[in-house]
Amino acid sequence: MNRGFRKDSGIAEEAEKISSYGEPDLKAIFKGSEAVAKAPKLYGVPTGIEGLDQLFYITTSEDGKLVKKQLNGIPAYSVFNITGVSDTGKSLLVEQFAVKQASLGERVAFITVEAPANFVALSLKLRASAMGLDFSSFEDNIILIDAASSSRLRENIPDLLATLSYAIQQYKIKFTIIDSITGLFETREMLARAVVRRLFNFMKKWFQTALFVSQKRSGHEELTAEAAGGYAVGHIVDGTMVLAKELIDSAFKAKLYNRPIGDIVRLFRIDGCRLCGHDTKTHFLEITETGLVVIREPIFQIAK
Repeated sequence: MNRGFRKDSGIAEEAEKISSYGEPDLKAIFKGSEAVAKAPKLYGVPTGIEGLDQLFYITTSEDGKLVKKQLNGIPAYSVFNITGVSDTGKSLLVEQFAVKQASLGERVAFITVEAPANFVALSLKLRASAMGLDFSSFEDNIILIDAASSSRLRENIPDLLATLSYAIQQYKIKFTIIDSITGLFETREMLARAVVRRLFNFMKKWFQTALFVSQKRSGHEELTAEAAGGYAVGHIVDGTMVLAKELIDSAFKAKLYNRPIGDIVRLFRIDGCRLCGHDTKTHFLEITETGLVVIREPIFQIAK
């Protein structure tokens, strides 16, 4: 490799050092203009969750001034981690998202890892009814992949991705939900980062807007972004939505949340988003009597 270089120039030595690193992957090198040309357009995807869509924004320049504009949804092609302990509304949130997109005529892949597909379909129908929508008019826009009933799909990521790839091509799917990714590495948590990285890269390759539900360990602080698998899960994806609940068991909490002792409050926070700006405050989250997730006002408004 260093033939023709003069030894005293130092070039031969540098070339020899580079060759010892391995073979370069020239396909992985892009000039900035080339990468920008391949970038998709940034726009908001409506979620169907009251109070959520306006929490994302972009900043543009108009007449020499910076202007903040609501995105009116989560950024398209983003991959979000939806994390929290049990009974905080994670599955309800992603079901609402699936129903909303399906009702708009979009195809949604829903990978069921915890509950069999027929039970998830029933839950989706209930969510549609609560949203005032006729599920039968768009039910075939939701393509269920039953990893809960298939140990092969649940325990073999290449087979799962091959199945999802087939579904995306067959049904022209633009949105993917996995409930939950935790179930894909529950007996091998040391592999969590590798599993999530592989799923994340797949979603980017197929230009999917995706929501990954992940469970929190019971010992984690409620409002941290950490999920089972550690902080690595949140570090890989584009952003995290944290859902939490807290028992009002002291006068301090009663005053902070303006709720009586003994009540339970649910909370919501966006913990980072690479693709656009976002609200950083902690909000109240409500699960209505009809089973819908609603994002309410920030807690500081009550605390004042």
